[in-house]
Amino acid sequence: MGPAAEPFSPRAPRVAAARRLARRSLRGRERRFLAEGPQAVREAVAHRTDGASTLVELFATPEAAERHADLLDAARAAGARIHLATPEAVAGISQTVTPQGLVGVCRFLDRPLSEIVAARPRLVAVLAHVRDPGNAGTVLRCADAAGADAVVLTDASVDLYNPKAVRASVGSLFHLPVAVGVPVEEAVRGLAAAGVRLLAADGGGDRDLDAELDADAMGGPTAWIFGNEAWGLPEGTRALADAVVRVPIHGHAESLNLATAAAVCLYASARAQRAPGGCRTPAR
Repeated sequence: MGPAAEPFSPRAPRVAAARRLARRSLRGRERRFLAEGPQAVREAVAHRTDGASTLVELFATPEAAERHADLLDAARAAGARIHLATPEAVAGISQTVTPQGLVGVCRFLDRPLSEIVAARPRLVAVLAHVRDPGNAGTVLRCADAAGADAVVLTDASVDLYNPKAVRASVGSLFHLPVAVGVPVEEAVRGLAAAGVRLLAADGGGDRDLDAELDADAMGGPTAWIFGNEAWGLPEGTRALADAVVRVPIHGHAESLNLATAAAVCLYASARAQRAPGGCRTPAR
């Protein structure tokens, strides 16, 4: 079915239903979330959740529908319902300062921790106490770029489907398996049973990342545990790890922010795993 002849207004029932997905309780009840902009929508069109297209609905302004006609065709072919909507209606759904004219309603796509563990991952990011949605999305993007096999958000972390987290992931949410709401102890037990070494990233760690690399200690399957933006990891979580590792500060900066530290740690593991003898060394 093609777009409606008259664009939906902000008061249209479908627009109101989509706008309510900005609230976590409604997202959880409907198991739906919002993905804004052509990049995220394109990724959602290509992604499938339990055999069905992840994209359920797509709201587009007339101008965006014309500019991204190929994307609307692909969304329609994937089975999504397409709705033309006024710029005001789309802006109300997206709730951003500069709306991009396209907002998709998507199915939840998180996977059980057991499924992630069964795949024998070699690089995992565990967000143990991350509360800022922008940071959560950015760490997910870093994990994707570093070639991680999965991301785990514990029950003490922010909602993965918060619109700010989805935007900050810049489409990476659709690229790798993600588990949500997992108690940190359960995450550690599951990953450890799969032969993954658990490293807690903390500025007060007793081991230095450079020293770990120099000792060729990071070539095996690894999960990095990242903590809260302000106070890091609590002692109980640090104690669960095989080692607590700090990123060395060679200059005069007081510290690194969470996303930057995560990128450094994940890329260090990615490089070590791809070096001769690492767990990703191509078979000869």
